[in-house]
Amino acid sequence: MFPALETELKQETLPDPYEDFMYHHLQYYGYFKAQRGSLPNSATHQHVWKNNPRYLVSGSFGEREDVIPDPLQKEKLLWPTCLPSTVHRQIEAVSRDSLMLGSPLKSRQLLHDEFGEVKPCLREPRDLFAFFSSSGPLQAPRWPIECEVIKESLCHIEWVPPQPEYFYQPTGNEKLPEIVGEEKGTVVYQLDSVPTEGSYFTSARVGGKRGIIRDLAVTLQGPEDNTLLFESRFESGNLQKAVRVDTYEYELTLRTDLYTNKHTQWFYFRVQNTRKDVTYRFTIVNLLKPKSLYTIGMKPLMYSQLDADTHNIGWRREGKEIRYFKNNTEDGQQPFYCLTWTIQFPHDQDTCFFAHFYPYTYTDLQCYLLSVVNNPVQSQFCKLRTLCRSLAGNTVYLLTITNPSRTPQEAAAKKAVVLSARVHPGESNGSWIMKGFLDFILSNSPDAQLLRDIFIFKVVPMLNPDGVIVGNYRCSLAGRDLNRHYKTILKESFPCIWYTRNMIKRLLEEREVLLYCDFHGHSRKNNIFLYGCNNNDRKYWLHERVFPLMLSKNAPDKFSFQSCNFKVQKCKEGTGRVVMWRMGILNSYTMESTFGGSTLGNKRDTHFTTEDLKSLGYHVCDTLLDFCDPDRTKFMQCLAELKELLQQEIHKKFNELGQDMDLEGSWSDISLSDIESSFSRNTLAAMWKIDCEEERCKQEHSLGGSGNNTAPVVLTVPSRMVSLFIY
Repeated sequence: MFPALETELKQETLPDPYEDFMYHHLQYYGYFKAQRGSLPNSATHQHVWKNNPRYLVSGSFGEREDVIPDPLQKEKLLWPTCLPSTVHRQIEAVSRDSLMLGSPLKSRQLLHDEFGEVKPCLREPRDLFAFFSSSGPLQAPRWPIECEVIKESLCHIEWVPPQPEYFYQPTGNEKLPEIVGEEKGTVVYQLDSVPTEGSYFTSARVGGKRGIIRDLAVTLQGPEDNTLLFESRFESGNLQKAVRVDTYEYELTLRTDLYTNKHTQWFYFRVQNTRKDVTYRFTIVNLLKPKSLYTIGMKPLMYSQLDADTHNIGWRREGKEIRYFKNNTEDGQQPFYCLTWTIQFPHDQDTCFFAHFYPYTYTDLQCYLLSVVNNPVQSQFCKLRTLCRSLAGNTVYLLTITNPSRTPQEAAAKKAVVLSARVHPGESNGSWIMKGFLDFILSNSPDAQLLRDIFIFKVVPMLNPDGVIVGNYRCSLAGRDLNRHYKTILKESFPCIWYTRNMIKRLLEEREVLLYCDFHGHSRKNNIFLYGCNNNDRKYWLHERVFPLMLSKNAPDKFSFQSCNFKVQKCKEGTGRVVMWRMGILNSYTMESTFGGSTLGNKRDTHFTTEDLKSLGYHVCDTLLDFCDPDRTKFMQCLAELKELLQQEIHKKFNELGQDMDLEGSWSDISLSDIESSFSRNTLAAMWKIDCEEERCKQEHSLGGSGNNTAPVVLTVPSRMVSLFIY
């Protein structure tokens, strides 16, 4: 499935067709003046390149060369090694020869070093498919050149708390801290080189900004200095400033999404030099959403490095005196909101992390995919490809998962399922659900094998790697919300979603796509739920609600069908859910998983763990089997239940209006065009009165039209009114 594509060359001096072509090509245009013998043999270099641990094939089917902006020699991998001495001798030999650069060299075939100087070494032709080599290295994340990045690599263990982590219960005595700012406090950490609105992304490189990485934290004055040392210049980190306003009290400012002045929600940062048995207060001062789960019991996450190293304890919910409130500091700009909490660290001199939700970085994904590629069983039915490159040149991966078919007819009969995650980078919930799905679908479970027999799964596990890497909450490096641009024609500006939509478009030409689902996170509602689309085709009326209802039955303590929404709003026309629905996918969904926890069943009032979210990935698979069961009993039962729920909802709404109605009319006459419109009670009453008068006139006319006819008039619910109450 992932061939090594390596050929042992017995004679390194044999001419190579590619090298011969490029030699004549460059010589013709006057760029190359060196002797033919001094140029490294392309086949030789290709052999060394592929066998070197630094090698990672970068490419994809149908991808242009100029999609990848950075040449091979500029790529720094996570585990750098040295080239063999033979290659060094070849390069040195070429370096002694001359290159004529009478005009700016625009060829992408010659490699450049970090300082833009030409290296007389031809870029190798890329292989057809991208893959991880069995020896490992992962391509290091590429950052915008404005970003400073520390050299330390962070790794957090996965851990499930042995006891449920309950929501915080407010006491009513929580302190409301006064926001004083740096005028009355001391800045102990500040990230200056942050691109904001008005600037735009230009280029990226491994390691981000060139030069020496400054120490932004304050310098401790001695062992008695208890100032906390802050840091966030690592993958997915986003703290911009920390101000010490009291001995153990700090005000924190989050960095906005790069190249914007908004979207502060996600946070992830590190503190060091902690003191045990004292109470610290942290207050984030520039949040933008008026409503938050922190107002109804959500706690921040904390990770102690000492606890992880000595007790195998990972992320856990911590915090007291939690309040979410409006920042009354008036600066003439948009209003800000604050999150404050207190905490006691478990150890002296510990390294601790705080996060809005369980982080899942681009490197985490690559490590996971590497384990799949190196698994001899999983790699037989899971193909890993490069879908495209992001703006920064990071790989957007595409997985194709299915069991090999016995005949072409069997392969052609398979329906497809498309899943994606992390179009909003700060919604790491999606990655944990995706991980649970992949864990199950790649397992040897009989159900997983059956699903692979009957479906082709197309999976894009991280749609916005650039945003994930830099710690954005919502946007890509274009400064835009990608989940509003699925209709875009700007491939160069929005490559991740352009290639995703194009892949699905080609897929639809080959076979039916049964289901599309994009995994997200939600910051204001608890539980897990789906946003879908409503079909007005009478043949499929209410069918798009069957899968969510089945999922709620399979995960009753996590998934809330009542929270699902099927309205297609005008402002959501550019979302993946709506665009794929309009392309012909009936079951097209956005899965929203809370940053908080559950209000249902046995998990009521408890935070979700990573294990809870991963279990949703399994439940998606389980529900797919129910949904496609040849025995349609479950499907028809759910459809009947949906109609009953609809009738009950209409009765309830009209009873609130004090109106009598009869629902014995034909359901096939109901229009669904105004689903979920929000009308006031007076508006509804007026519409009801108008529609009823029209209905009365029609019936009187059919009974004789005199107006004096005493025959009873039976009013059925007007179709336009029924449509207003459907969820």
